[in-house]
Amino acid sequence: MKSTANLKKIDRDFLSSKFRLLSWNNIRPYLEELKNRKLDSKTALEQWLKDISEVETVVGEDACWRQINMTCDTTDKTLEEEYTYFCTEIEPKMKPYFFEINRKLLACAFLKEIKEPEYFPYLRNVENSVKLYREENVVIQAELSVLAQQFGAISGKMTVDVDEKTLTLQQAAKFLQNPNRNLREDVFKKIVTRRLEDKTPLNELFDKLLKLRHQVAINAGFKNYRDYKFRELGRFDYTLEDCFAFHTAVKEHILPLQKMLSLHRKKRLGLDVMRPWDTDAEPEGTKPLQPFENGKKLTEKTIRVFRKLRPFFGDCIQTMQTMGRLDLESRIGKAPGGYNCPLPETGVPFIFMNAAGTMGDLITMMHEGGHAIHSFLSHPLKLSAFKEYPMEIAELASMSMELFSMEYWGEFFKDDTELKRAQLEEMERVISVLPWIATIDKFQHWLYTNPGHTIAQREENWCSILDEFSTGVVDWSGFEEFRTNFWQKQLHLFEVPFYYIEYGIAQLGAIAMWRQYQENNKTAINNYIAALSCGYTKTLKELYDTAGIKFDFSPTYIKELSAFVTGQMSSMGVSTS
Repeated sequence: MKSTANLKKIDRDFLSSKFRLLSWNNIRPYLEELKNRKLDSKTALEQWLKDISEVETVVGEDACWRQINMTCDTTDKTLEEEYTYFCTEIEPKMKPYFFEINRKLLACAFLKEIKEPEYFPYLRNVENSVKLYREENVVIQAELSVLAQQFGAISGKMTVDVDEKTLTLQQAAKFLQNPNRNLREDVFKKIVTRRLEDKTPLNELFDKLLKLRHQVAINAGFKNYRDYKFRELGRFDYTLEDCFAFHTAVKEHILPLQKMLSLHRKKRLGLDVMRPWDTDAEPEGTKPLQPFENGKKLTEKTIRVFRKLRPFFGDCIQTMQTMGRLDLESRIGKAPGGYNCPLPETGVPFIFMNAAGTMGDLITMMHEGGHAIHSFLSHPLKLSAFKEYPMEIAELASMSMELFSMEYWGEFFKDDTELKRAQLEEMERVISVLPWIATIDKFQHWLYTNPGHTIAQREENWCSILDEFSTGVVDWSGFEEFRTNFWQKQLHLFEVPFYYIEYGIAQLGAIAMWRQYQENNKTAINNYIAALSCGYTKTLKELYDTAGIKFDFSPTYIKELSAFVTGQMSSMGVSTS
């Protein structure tokens, strides 16, 4: 495998090497040329596609940097204005051009001469986008992009005081792992109180988003936003009914495992009643896991772990560190959450997260590192569209890396007992995230098929769905209002609607990859690399097949994977009887 030192920035042949996206006027002439260019041969068509890809790559990298800069510092109004300018003055004006360019492609007489199978997913997406495009939605979608970012601005201002220090909620959350139960309760109540302070503005923001999203769907000829978004996300390889089957299977086969793990923790803590501030805690006398002290140490240890899996993986993170593509530590004014942002022109992505030294932060770094590896592996593909892989494979890359890397977490924990605790925490996360995914996904189905609902109706249905996928082990009495508004902490609902079932599909795939890894780690890593290197030049089912696993989330398959996980839990000392 080539070293990342040989990673090549995309050549500019169509745009000037000095071109910078400063305004709509300096990109418009290039789009005009593409729209009007004569395509009189297969060669001309292929060059045209290459030039389109170049424009998408350069504009895409510029847009990414605007978002990165804004999320790294939500207090800088200039950065916010630069992002907003792109969303309102550049992107909306580009969309009509790309609609005409896509129509031109589909109508080109020489398209039938392009027979390479790698083009199939791309052309399928082009046809889909042309069918969905409505000029009246361009302005609405621009407004939605700007509105969605308000969630980060609101959340980024949330702080609490603990031990006379002002902390972000991410920093404060590490105290929920503390063995001191009174301290945990105090911090939990502070976090709850602070979140509820913004309950109303978040509800108001969400109502605006719901209304605009519904209008987009109506304009495009759909009954509701759920059906529209299913098409827009290009879910060609599974159906609504598959999602419903996933919900049912998780409830039947995964929820019992989550309950088993919760009872295991309750027993370890010696509790008669488990409260919300106990779910991440350790017994008295047991220190919370602290896998690293700061962002620098997190990076160094991650590089060593990744190199043990495959030297190329470690080189990727090393390259990111050298190029300043890591912003890992939590601080006031930084947007919440974590992400890996592919930077399509240079090919070296950016990892953003809010690390505070917790076990969850370690998992986040492994997760985002998996996304980063995917970015590196798919960068050499010849068209930008080939790298626009769907989230079902993107999340397979990240979630598989979490499980692969567990074998080498000794880099973070020199004590074998701590290492086993950390691996069990990952197992708890793998299991607990599936019912949460089913909860969020089912909630979104309700939200968007019931347009015009009231806040009271939303709260009622949220609680009903949350109860359906809860173990009942935790006593929430006294915190009913917080639990009723618990959905507001989920960034995806505000910023990337309907992007969540992908996590569930990919988590099942990651468990299958882990099973494959335990059977033959070399084969599993080779299959992983082969699948990620394909980008989106194969269908989802073909990509999963390349990875050596099934694209399947039926009840039968989930039951099979559940049995495998039960065996792993047993080996970690969890009573499964």
